[in-house]
Amino acid sequence: MMLVVENLTKRYGGLTAVRNASLKVDEGRIVALIGPNGAGKTTAFAMIAGFVKPNEGRVTFSGHDITGKAPHVVCNLGLTRTFQIVQPFAGLSVLENIAVGAHLRHRSRAEALRIAERIAHQVGMGKMLETPAQSLTVAGRKRLELARALATEAKLLLLDEVMAGLIPSEITEIVATIRDIRDAGVTILLIEHVMQAVMSLSEEAYVLNQGQIIAHGTPKQLVADPTVIEAYLGHGAAGRLNAGGGEANHA
Repeated sequence: MMLVVENLTKRYGGLTAVRNASLKVDEGRIVALIGPNGAGKTTAFAMIAGFVKPNEGRVTFSGHDITGKAPHVVCNLGLTRTFQIVQPFAGLSVLENIAVGAHLRHRSRAEALRIAERIAHQVGMGKMLETPAQSLTVAGRKRLELARALATEAKLLLLDEVMAGLIPSEITEIVATIRDIRDAGVTILLIEHVMQAVMSLSEEAYVLNQGQIIAHGTPKQLVADPTVIEAYLGHGAAGRLNAGGGEANHA
């Protein structure tokens, strides 16, 4: 088991953002974490990746206890996260932005740039190497965030809403890119509101609501689960997903 999260809890004063959340991710799989806004998904990601220390619980990655470890320590082990709000280094090109991630493991600038170029092609940015990062579209910035994370030579990627703000054709493209990344040997845990993408990409999913895991199963099982429909999907979206049609977006 690549990632094991056990009874993770985070309290902010009187508010419990995440309560006793547990999940597992097998190597080579794409697993989704879904649920309404404010459910605690990003807080859970932040605890797993070392940006927030849990009050209780344990996180194990590839046999290492990484509970409360600093983000750079976790990243060095091969677990990297992306962020909902993408903030590229505005003064740098696409290639140089990706090379920043590669410098985690490679001191040589030439080697970092070589790796960055390969990854740019992998995420569909091969023709944009010299493009200034600040001039990228939303879709371009999402791909750049993905590329920077990949450049750290991640074994497990935590993707936080990489499809937010994208139009359907861009979603289709990034779904294909994520699938290719998994096929190249990277395991993926993703937070996503675009349920069509979750249905298409993930082999299993966990549902978080009010800080607690309320369901776990295949996406097909979850869209037919009354608890999940009530807490998150709504009957209309669940019906469309069960029928295999329509874009079910939950913002």
